[in-house]
Amino acid sequence: MSPSPRGRFNVVSSPGTSLRRNRIKIALWIAAIEGLLTLVGVIPHLAVYVFAAIAVGFWAFAGRNYRNNTGRQLSWIFATSQAAAALVPAVWHLAKWVAILAIVGIAVGALIFLFMERDHPSDHPAPTDVPAPTPDNQPGT
Repeated sequence: MSPSPRGRFNVVSSPGTSLRRNRIKIALWIAAIEGLLTLVGVIPHLAVYVFAAIAVGFWAFAGRNYRNNTGRQLSWIFATSQAAAALVPAVWHLAKWVAILAIVGIAVGALIFLFMERDHPSDHPAPTDVPAPTPDNQPGT
């Protein structure tokens, strides 16, 4: 009787099987790196969008029909990573505009609140609170 391996142990029978098990992780890491490069300006936004359209088109018309499992998985990873990378700058710009609009809304609300504020009577002394003139505090004497 052979000892059982510790932990989970999966024998990789082919590269396609290994890619199939890890394709989401691989695609998301590629998309994160490519999205970051797009945000810092290394890769132009338009190039990311065009490349994503080409990648998804390639997968839809050719990649998913490959007989080879490795080729099929690689084309899926390619298309998914490019589509996700195209989302990064789009979501960034959307989030930026939502934040700008939220700040503008808060500023407008603050101005409305400040201009609608009425002076409270306790802020100004009433005429009865002014001391009456006495011979000691008369002006000009």
